[in-house]
Amino acid sequence: MKIALVTCLMISTLLATAQQTQMSTYCNPLNVDYTYMIYNAHNGISYRSGADPAVVKFRGEYYMFVTRSLGYWHSTDLLNWHFIEPEKWYFQGSNAPAAFNYKDSVLYVAGDPSGSMSILYTDNPKKGDWKATPAILNNLQDPALFIDDDGKGYVYWGSSNVYPIRAKTLDKNRNFKPSDTTYQLFNLDMNKHGWERFGENHGDTVLGGYMEGPWMTKHNGKYYLEYAAPGTEFNVYGDGVYIGDSPLGPFKYAPNNPVSYKPGGYMNGAGHGSTVVGPGSKYWHFASNSVSVNVNWERRLCMFPSGFDAEGLMYTNTYFGDYPHYAPAVAGKHGDFRGWMLLSYKKPVRASSQLGQYAATSVTDESTKTFWVAEANDDKQWLEIDLEKPATVHALQVNYHDHKSNMYGRYPNLYHRYTIEGSVDGNNWTVLVDRRNSYKDVPNDYVELGEPKLVRYIRYNNIKVPTPHLSISGLRVFGVGQGKAPVAVKNFQVNRKLDRRDAMITWDKVPGAQGYNVLWGIAPGKLYSSWLVYDDNKLDMKTLTENQSYYFSIEAFNENGVGVRTKPVKVD
Repeated sequence: MKIALVTCLMISTLLATAQQTQMSTYCNPLNVDYTYMIYNAHNGISYRSGADPAVVKFRGEYYMFVTRSLGYWHSTDLLNWHFIEPEKWYFQGSNAPAAFNYKDSVLYVAGDPSGSMSILYTDNPKKGDWKATPAILNNLQDPALFIDDDGKGYVYWGSSNVYPIRAKTLDKNRNFKPSDTTYQLFNLDMNKHGWERFGENHGDTVLGGYMEGPWMTKHNGKYYLEYAAPGTEFNVYGDGVYIGDSPLGPFKYAPNNPVSYKPGGYMNGAGHGSTVVGPGSKYWHFASNSVSVNVNWERRLCMFPSGFDAEGLMYTNTYFGDYPHYAPAVAGKHGDFRGWMLLSYKKPVRASSQLGQYAATSVTDESTKTFWVAEANDDKQWLEIDLEKPATVHALQVNYHDHKSNMYGRYPNLYHRYTIEGSVDGNNWTVLVDRRNSYKDVPNDYVELGEPKLVRYIRYNNIKVPTPHLSISGLRVFGVGQGKAPVAVKNFQVNRKLDRRDAMITWDKVPGAQGYNVLWGIAPGKLYSSWLVYDDNKLDMKTLTENQSYYFSIEAFNENGVGVRTKPVKVD
């Protein structure tokens, strides 16, 4: 019996290892084994979520702490993440955690707006033998830890539509005892900063936005205190930054805010994050994507290349932010857009079955809020996409949805098993992705093919999912079509409104275009922000800073590539 058990375990390990393809790209949202949550205010709704990532580098490797995840993740390359269930853990329901690498230990504290907590520490986070300091922090929501090069410590916090980001000093010689003094740093200024306004597309003029999730980054002697606004459930959730000469300021609002912003595309939102130095000494920004179907706080994790320009402005590159990009460890590329386009957008779909109103067409509409549900979750269920023309497929992404899953907490041994096949004629099929023997939990499975394949038809064959229902919000196919990229956009107009926080942007539709990227920034060479728009030829933007001049540009794209970008135009 023992021999048989050992043999089975060895086979399982080999099969699991065989599924770990060495990839040179990644695609948001991050494909980690998210923990199931419970939302008590709505009759115990079940949903998976990951949000508010605090990522720290420790001994050359990375640790990611995430809201209410009953543990944390470890990575050596920012691409492949392994969940750690710590040996000793004080905050099972930890909310909006903070972490910092200090003197060969990882420090950690979780948010608790109505109670008290200690700072935890360990010099072995892989084991997770956490210990608590005697010092107590009280009534903090969304905390952030920072210890400067001179050894002085600080804790920042804030999650409110009333109160500012605040701070206390921490005395490292007294077990990080917090100061009696509370420092008031800065608050939202929605009358000047359009992106801080509440609601989807900043459209709610009644409720004030929330200022949340501070994170401190020091670069070249300057202090960059990041913050999130206006609300985690909205497409426009992002991160801004204030810049100071000391950890307590005074701080100055960055003119290119928001520095992390992704309002368009399949996955929206790029707020409440952290910034870390990754492979090759390149900065990366981790943040929260919104799903917000089962509850508003249903979210996923994302990462984008980040950095600082010659003038000391912080930026985050969310350009084509949910398409494949080079992985952090790819030398000389470090997050660059890979150039693989979306081949599956609004393409015809057939399915084995459909439960109620949840149609198969949802898997190609580029909305994470719509989804297909099959009548059963067995191995007789399938999806088939007709790309309409043969194209070279480089990668695929299966985004599973939790429809009435009735699962809560963290479950061992969850896994997804399936295959994806490709065909030129719809009759002869080749396996592109083989998860028949997978033992991995892959709720947002992104797979880069070892060899690209020229196919017209893509077929997902279900074998096993860990949920009561087989439900998919996106079966996304990436590659390069055989046609031409669209021509340059004409008649591009940016009309700033009487309310200078707003602008109506219009352009002529380009024949054969799938969508458009509207880009903007404070100088022609600083177009750091972008908004991906499918189909439409207008954008009502409510993101701007009242007294800031901007430059705007636009480009069209389709499944064959990206068209020529227009010359930036200045808008005062």
